[in-house]
Amino acid sequence: MSHRLNVFFIGDINGRPGVALVSTVLKQYLKKYEVDFCVANGENVNEGKSISEQELKELFDMGIHVITSGNHIWDRWQAKSLLATERNLLRPLNYPKENPGFGYVVYDLKEKGHVGVINLQGRTYMQPIDDPFRSADWAVSKIVNETKVILIDMHAEATAEKMALAWHLEGRVSAVVGTHTHIPTADARILPKGTAYITDVGMTGPYDSVIGLKKEIAIKRFQHQVPYKFELAQHDVRFCGVYIQVEVETGKATKIEQVIFPAF
Repeated sequence: MSHRLNVFFIGDINGRPGVALVSTVLKQYLKKYEVDFCVANGENVNEGKSISEQELKELFDMGIHVITSGNHIWDRWQAKSLLATERNLLRPLNYPKENPGFGYVVYDLKEKGHVGVINLQGRTYMQPIDDPFRSADWAVSKIVNETKVILIDMHAEATAEKMALAWHLEGRVSAVVGTHTHIPTADARILPKGTAYITDVGMTGPYDSVIGLKKEIAIKRFQHQVPYKFELAQHDVRFCGVYIQVEVETGKATKIEQVIFPAF
């Protein structure tokens, strides 16, 4: 029988409300799914913008192995030195190579094997950075020499771009999970060649908001069409994640299950 690895991915952790809920409930999910490897998107941890060294340590101490990110990781200039030195904090691989940081990592789980994690960012309605498809091809070609278990965090605005990437990589990676839009989608599935997919895992943070921003500020931004100071909401905090089971020998996903707590 093929050895299986239980992977858990937590959607965009937003501010102290999100961190506090993760610290409260993550342990029960790690136990429930007998999780071997845990990843979280942490680009919004520091009051909605980027992540600090202290917060990074907090998340690692909770049992998270790798932190992925996205466009907001650059919002605190201090994050650049963190990205340059912390191998298990990723930034999207397809930012120009002159930027500090790592776009993928192969994590050593000792006797359980290795897991590759690739962080990518979409280009539709976002910064015109390098091609995520070619970047993914390059990283997969490197990682596959060490492990067939490969997880991708595709941080993107457009549903179609996330879905196209998953079909492009189908059968070559274990999972493509979408982040960035902060809204969980109801399409968790396994593609025919064994790649688990979900368009967006959803935000772990305050849902009494407009994707994390205080409602009244978001409404003014849309009505007045000028900037207003970003203020993170605090209430109706929910935890969003996915559990994925992967065959180590083949890298194929055998299960994907969406987690939203508390349920809507």
